[in-house]
Formats: sequence, structure tokens, C-alpha cells
Amino acid sequence: MTRIWKCSGLRWDRGGPVLWWEGGVGSGLTWGKRVAFRVVEGSARRCVGARGNACPVGAVVAGRSVGARCEECARLERAHSVAADTVADDPRPYRVYLAWFGPGLSKVGITAVERGSARLLEQGAVCFSWLGVGPLMAARRAEELLRAALGVPDRIPYADKRAVRAALPPTEAERAAEPGELHARAVTLDGWPESLEVQPFRPVDHVAAFGLAAAPPAGAEVTELVPGGAVGGELVAAAGPDLHLDTGSGGGVVVLDTRLMRGWDLVTAAGEEVSVPVRRLRGADEHEQHRLF
Repeated sequence: MTRIWKCSGLRWDRGGPVLWWEGGVGSGLTWGKRVAFRVVEGSARRCVGARGNACPVGAVVAGRSVGARCEECARLERAHSVAADTVADDPRPYRVYLAWFGPGLSKVGITAVERGSARLLEQGAVCFSWLGVGPLMAARRAEELLRAALGVPDRIPYADKRAVRAALPPTEAERAAEPGELHARAVTLDGWPESLEVQPFRPVDHVAAFGLAAAPPAGAEVTELVPGGAVGGELVAAAGPDLHLDTGSGGGVVVLDTRLMRGWDLVTAAGEEVSVPVRRLRGADEHEQHRLF
């Protein structure tokens, strides 16, 4: 009997990206590995539930939803989260960070000290630096200060991140320039929380970790999975939840957001290419002829 697999998401550890499946099975991903699967014909995408609990009604969710949750489960998942500002008494220390994704794309955020840099890998940050460390609410106040004073957002759409990956500056120093300027301005702002310890600018570059330096630029992205549809290709790079797959046969590199896999019944596939909806990656045309890598 063909085994049905259900994806529980892509995570990053010191060894690189790992695709995890329900049941606690992980598939370590390395450059050159073939990634190939097919959605079970006639299946439907089901809500993945919230906070470790199954969706009580097994709701069907849209193929393009990256959250893979129905409205009620999405609300429950967000409740009591740091992101929703409902856990003000969290005693753990937090770091404030500046993350850079490409020219003109920087954001500010916070993450628990115990998580290290995992949050930055998960978000697909090309370069980042810590900005401060201290109690949760002080970190949150600093985040708000930077948003208001410097106009740095706390969220950037993944479509924008993908659009600039083919136009990254070629050196670490160049990639660190923009976040370095923001860091210098940030630490001199009035209103900096006294309980937050300022961290020096020490840029961490993820181009090598993501495999972007050697990978050909992506030209398209998967928009959704569909019953009976297949995805197959050689892994050439990964950033955040995205896998960059070289589909061969003139199809070029296609980006698969692994969040689109959650909620579907999947089976292994061999020799199949991409037969799900895709669209031209925004920015692909202008970067194709003068890419830096």
C-alpha cells in the first residue's frame, strides 16, 4: 500500500533545512537532492489545527493559504502568542534584531534568546544583526520605536523577499551595509528602553547557508498545490520556507513555499516535473541578464 505523507513544515537546524512530516519523521535536505512528490488524486486540503490539536471539524482550506488553517483554528493558534502581545509576563530574555532580505528590504523583530538565530533562518534573512537584549516588553518597545522613528516594518511579504534574491550584492560587506546604517541610527534614538542592553553591530550572512551564491536565479514560483498535481526538481537553494528547485527540461528554477504543502495528502513521485499552478516570479525578467551570482 502506498504510504500517505503529511508535511508539518520546514525547519532549520545547524545542518541546514529539514522537511518534517507528521509522526516526527524528518527529511534532511542537501544541495543536489531530488525533491519529488505528488498530491493524492481526489484529496482535499484539510486544516492542520491549532496548538498541537486537530481541527475539530476537519475544515477544507484554500490551496493558496500559507497558514493552512481555517479561520477558527488560525485565531486559536495566534491566541496567547508573543506576536499577538498576549504573553506580557514571559520571563525569558529576548533579543531585538535587524534583518535584511535584499536592497531596500529590512525589518525589525524580536526572538527569544534561547532560539538563537533560528528565527532569522526561518524568515529567509540574507543578513542580520542583533540590536539589543532584555525583557520581553522592553524588546517590544524597542521594536515599536524603530518602526515609528525609522520606518522599518516588522513584516515583509515573502513575495517581496523572493523578488530580490536574484539581485543581491556579491560581497558580505555590501550586504551588511544597509543593516549597518540602520543599526547605527537605531542605537542613538531617544526613548531607547533602559532595561534593554544594546548589542554591537555584528552582521551574520546567510547567503552560503541558503546556497544562493552558487544557485541559478529562480524564474517562477508555485502558487498552490492541486489534487493529482506533482512537484519535482533538484534542490539548488533554500531560504526560509522556500525551496529552490531546478526542474530541468527548460523549466528552470521554481520556488516552492513549503507552507503550501501542509494539509495535503502526499505520496512519493519519481521522474515527475512541476504540474501544479505556477507564475512568473516578480523581478525575474530584469535580473535574468545581469545577475550577480
